[in-house]
Amino acid sequence: MEKRANWYRLDNVAKIVPSTAKGANTRVFRLTCELTEEVDRDVLQEALDETAKEFPFFNCVLHRGIFWYYLEDSDLKAVVEEEHTPACLPLYLPGKKALLYRVNYFKKRINLEMFHVLADGTGAFMFFKTMIIRYLQLKHNLSNDIRPVDDFSVEEKNVDAFRDNYAKQKGLSQLKEMKKVKAYQVSGEVDDNLLPHLLEGCVSAGRFLELSHKYETTVGVMCVSLYIKAVIQGMSRFQKKRHIVVSVPVNLRQFYKSGTARNFFGVINIDYDPALYDGELKSIIEPVAADFKEKLSPENIEKTMNSYSTLEHNLAIKMVPLPIKDFAIGYFDRAAKKGVTTSMSNLGQIKMPEVVSEYIDRFSAFMTASSQQVCVCSYKDRMVFGEVSPYKTHKTMLNFMRCLTQEGLEVELATNDYDDYT
Repeated sequence: MEKRANWYRLDNVAKIVPSTAKGANTRVFRLTCELTEEVDRDVLQEALDETAKEFPFFNCVLHRGIFWYYLEDSDLKAVVEEEHTPACLPLYLPGKKALLYRVNYFKKRINLEMFHVLADGTGAFMFFKTMIIRYLQLKHNLSNDIRPVDDFSVEEKNVDAFRDNYAKQKGLSQLKEMKKVKAYQVSGEVDDNLLPHLLEGCVSAGRFLELSHKYETTVGVMCVSLYIKAVIQGMSRFQKKRHIVVSVPVNLRQFYKSGTARNFFGVINIDYDPALYDGELKSIIEPVAADFKEKLSPENIEKTMNSYSTLEHNLAIKMVPLPIKDFAIGYFDRAAKKGVTTSMSNLGQIKMPEVVSEYIDRFSAFMTASSQQVCVCSYKDRMVFGEVSPYKTHKTMLNFMRCLTQEGLEVELATNDYDDYT
């Protein structure tokens, strides 16, 4: 992050996060690693202490400035605790000096929860994988030379990739080009305390890849297509007049050479008209694949990346006081959500050095949302779909799991609810 004295500018995505952290959408995401053995708290604390030194910009507190939020160095230390509270509780409380991430554990699981101001899922996984590797080195006396596959220097992790790759464009053209679609909204009975309800479904990554090949498509397109099918199954005939729009975060590191651990992603909206569905999955896959291809073109990716940076470079926006920015960003965020049915984030395959793989069973990821969001990641043959929602039941996600079983995949379910889904 760009540093002056002891403070850091927020990257362009992070600038909108505090203004949109409301209610159930705490803007906190959760990464988990399930080991093959019980977690040793003292060893995990030592691993965390050493990892934190490699990511000094994560050890910051958030402050309100006159025009923007900013991060400031802190001498606070993250302390590992056994998990005893609900997942994804708020990390940023205005006026309270606190770190924006936490590490806890329960039995064989290690959890990292982080406020989206610091990083996106890919950046947080850099921190998480480094900590897990260090934990296993200490626990099993492994070589200190073992490093993550995607290891970068502190300087590379610190880069504001939006600023480095910004190409000036006229006005807010990308925002003006966005279609205003009134999308179908998933609903449900909201938790009285707005606590997040987590549901995790695990399938064979190899079998899911075979399924994608069967339909001659990619894993990403297959995930979104199956989820759209699950949404359709919960719609009434009248509701099917509305489009289903799935918001898909895109890791911009795939398109721009960057090792940043900060936020560096764009979002594309996959738009599907339920009238096209004829009962066959193929009738969803083909238009979804075409929409992916169009929106992932180099030209559109550059527009998406530049749209975030344009907001920062717009002089009129720069000079608006922060309280007005908070109100305006919150208003536009709520308006934008009306054009989205759900979100699905595919973090891809998590790669770890072979020497530590025998101690790891799986990884999973979760992201809070005002409605619901699904995160997907794979490790070895474990492909995990993690949903977070403020709703007491998981109607759409359970439809999604049934869609998987109908295609011949075995599904292993887990939840933090008391409901019996067997």
